[in-house]
Amino acid sequence: MNCRRVAPLSLALVATVASAQGDNGDPSRELDAYVARAVREWNVAGFAIAVVKDGRVVFSRAYGVRDVRSGEPVDTSTLFAIASTTKALTAAAIGMLVDEGRVRWDDPVIMHLPAFRMFDPYVTREVSVRDLLSHRAGLPGSDYLWTGGDNTRDEIVRRVRFIEPAYSLRGGYTYQNVMYLVAGRMLEAVSGMTWDDFIATRILTPLGMSRTVTTLAQAATKPNVAAPHWNRGDTLVAISNSLADGIGPAGSVWSSVADMSKWVRFLLDSGRVNGQPLLRPNTWAELFRPNTILPPWGPNSAPQLRLSAPHFRTYALGWFQQDYQGKQVDFHTGSLNGMIAMHGLVRENGLGVYMLANTDHAELRHALMFKVFDLYLGLPSRDWSGDMLAMARAAEARTDSARARNAAAPNAESRPALELSAYTGTFVDSLYGTAIVTMENGSLRLRVSSHQAATLEHWQYESFRARWDDWWRGRSTVSFIVGPNGQADRLELAGFTLRRARTMPARR
Repeated sequence: MNCRRVAPLSLALVATVASAQGDNGDPSRELDAYVARAVREWNVAGFAIAVVKDGRVVFSRAYGVRDVRSGEPVDTSTLFAIASTTKALTAAAIGMLVDEGRVRWDDPVIMHLPAFRMFDPYVTREVSVRDLLSHRAGLPGSDYLWTGGDNTRDEIVRRVRFIEPAYSLRGGYTYQNVMYLVAGRMLEAVSGMTWDDFIATRILTPLGMSRTVTTLAQAATKPNVAAPHWNRGDTLVAISNSLADGIGPAGSVWSSVADMSKWVRFLLDSGRVNGQPLLRPNTWAELFRPNTILPPWGPNSAPQLRLSAPHFRTYALGWFQQDYQGKQVDFHTGSLNGMIAMHGLVRENGLGVYMLANTDHAELRHALMFKVFDLYLGLPSRDWSGDMLAMARAAEARTDSARARNAAAPNAESRPALELSAYTGTFVDSLYGTAIVTMENGSLRLRVSSHQAATLEHWQYESFRARWDDWWRGRSTVSFIVGPNGQADRLELAGFTLRRARTMPARR
């Protein structure tokens, strides 16, 4: 019998894989302990995770609480906001229309939504369905259109015409929620159904995702729903939900890991349910075809990029993409105030993971995605959570230090040029909307929507600091510009200049 000597490096690798998989080749026990520790170390209120391998759910667990005030535990049926992982649902829904021959990926949007307008007439004419879904339509971020919660979906789409481009069509990348709303509006125009009904009847019902709903308004009627949380210092505090219903196709769905594991199985099975296709194979593959090249990672990139060191980064139709250990990873994060989500796929190995949590921007999600890949693909072990947490804390310390060094001290001797009451009024901008300044109990109050208001505290000269009622929004600077008439004619906020609304004389 021939005996071949195994090199020490190979022995080490075999030992690492055996340790990761345990005595019976099942890594679930190690993953369970690892996730539980990560949830504690990242100070996350509640967390749920499901892993799919080779067509079946091989791991599904929940940790922590739905709400720190009640202490009710999370389970795998607890509803969370899935936020921007909604985008993959929207892209798949449009794929169904492609299969029916009613839409093509490269159709101009105005072919199906004739009233749609962008700032540049050329872009209006040329922007395609694929552009909407690939974050390459040339627009800067414009989340101010929906975060206040007052604008309807139609109003948000109407205001797109006022957004000046940040770069040429298909000439760059800026993550853009509003373009996914436009895509949803186009789906409605073609299908004759609301986006919400289309998602429910064409995806959720066939997949058996019975607990999943498309809006916060619907989730509020359900039992077993997680509350969002924010770390205030070292203390977890429950906060109010983001109002994402207005941006529906970009991020308003609520679901559980039990339901989303069915979505992961569907994606790993080439768009099939119980062997029956909901998407044609070519359409399913098109969802993952790279469309936009993302900027390369560097020394100042997020910890997950520095640790995974990808050779490429792209965006497909509702999916970020990069390489890891010689494999292609398709993934997407979701983030709303106090809520996070993430799904990740290694399609060539039939492996997928989905995660939900109710604590703001807890980046253990990236760490656990890579940990799942390592454990279930037999890759060398790494303490992703520990390494990433150390990097995140160091980055936070640097940011706090830089903020303290660069904080401008106000001119303590300066005073407002006008009486406080002279700054009151209604200020408007066709894109941003309306800001109303009033006097309440001797202080200036700013209201930018029915859900967002702040107290204005004098900073220096004509500048004030807005202390938002929702403390997790932090503080903003608001400046007034006094015109030659001695009135506060303009208000500067969030990079916009709003002009005082004039009262039109009554017609005779």
